[in-house]
Amino acid sequence: MSTIQAVLFDLDGTLADTALDLGGALNRLLRKRGLPEKPLEQIRPFASHGTTALLAFGANIHTDHPDYPQWRQAYLDEYNQCFDHDTVLFSETNALISTLHQRNITWGIITNKPKTFTDRLVPKLGFVHAPAVIVSGDTCAEAKPSTLPMFYACEQIGIDAANCVYVGDAERDIVAGRNAGMKTIFAAWGYIGADDKPETWGYDALAHNPLQIADILNAFQAA
Repeated sequence: MSTIQAVLFDLDGTLADTALDLGGALNRLLRKRGLPEKPLEQIRPFASHGTTALLAFGANIHTDHPDYPQWRQAYLDEYNQCFDHDTVLFSETNALISTLHQRNITWGIITNKPKTFTDRLVPKLGFVHAPAVIVSGDTCAEAKPSTLPMFYACEQIGIDAANCVYVGDAERDIVAGRNAGMKTIFAAWGYIGADDKPETWGYDALAHNPLQIADILNAFQAA
């Protein structure tokens, strides 16, 4: 029988719907550069994949482009102006966190979002209980899919990875959690692209909404 002592979550596309603000920043940058804006529904699948993916989609600016560093900084400057304007928790997120609290299960966040945004955004999201740990994309020397952030979070909360579950909506989330020895849950409500093939990622369970995770934990505990 497995003992689940902690559930750790990705942020963008898993706990919080950040696409409106991420997409708004991209469109303002495109507008300033004289490029056509992108519909939010087209931006949404890229929202979990960070600045690199957003710039590649919106402006065809990739990491090997000589102007990529300048574009990246310009995008981050735009996002800095609006990162908390329209971002909200997904429905049932707080209901799940309340359930975890009632079961004495620790919860925390492991995101690839830069610390400068995470530290300011998380307190504004209205979590019913505060996370026990927050690991940002630049907290450790490497971000997901590296296992470094996963083990760092475990160290901070004093819980072994084998007793943790990781929840995320991107392949790197599942890879990082699995490689760290955690059980993994695919957040199917998140930012899933047309080319994504979640069925190949190797997750342990799939949840269609946050509250469904409570039932999945019961199954993990009984296994």
